[in-house]
Amino acid sequence: MSNYDNIKDEMILAASRAYTRGIQTGSGGNFSARVPGKDLMIVKSSGGSFMDANRDNLIVTDFDGTVVEGTGKPTREALLHGYIYKIAPTVGGVMHCHAPWSIGWAYTRKPLDGVTLHTQLKFGCPIHVLDVKTPMVEQKDFPLVKSLFDETPGLPAFLLVDHGIVAVGDTVINAEHNAELVEETAMVAFLKAIAASKLFD
Repeated sequence: MSNYDNIKDEMILAASRAYTRGIQTGSGGNFSARVPGKDLMIVKSSGGSFMDANRDNLIVTDFDGTVVEGTGKPTREALLHGYIYKIAPTVGGVMHCHAPWSIGWAYTRKPLDGVTLHTQLKFGCPIHVLDVKTPMVEQKDFPLVKSLFDETPGLPAFLLVDHGIVAVGDTVINAEHNAELVEETAMVAFLKAIAASKLFD
């Protein structure tokens, strides 16, 4: 068996930070990391929480979600994670969080613009919204995902209506950081909309 402890430890750190920051609670959400040099990834097990993640319940699969090493069932979003790794070779980590401000913004179906100077600096592009009608992104919706990556090289994230953030990065740590920034940006977008309504006049 191969030793993936370093990758798993990064995943555990990213998951713990996401939970602590409140962008994922309970047993929802999922995250993964690419195994460098191989068509493999390590994914969260189905039903486990971010805070429960440990080396034993992170599962090695191929990009089609077939278990290569480990026990348990991979997250049901494993196919989406694998698809992203297939079409975006520079992506090394994926973080999907049910973050409340981002879910609220995605309901508008409008792109989340860079409403802060920090977001403009870090992202340099709007965060687009996909209106997928199912609790998971199914294979029939993958062309929508590909179009986002084709249109925006270096895409940091996208939003799913009623579902949350799918953030990516060159590492799973940076994917988590992108997810945090998307959530902060969504919150600021709402606050600026309230301010623009002259509620405080």
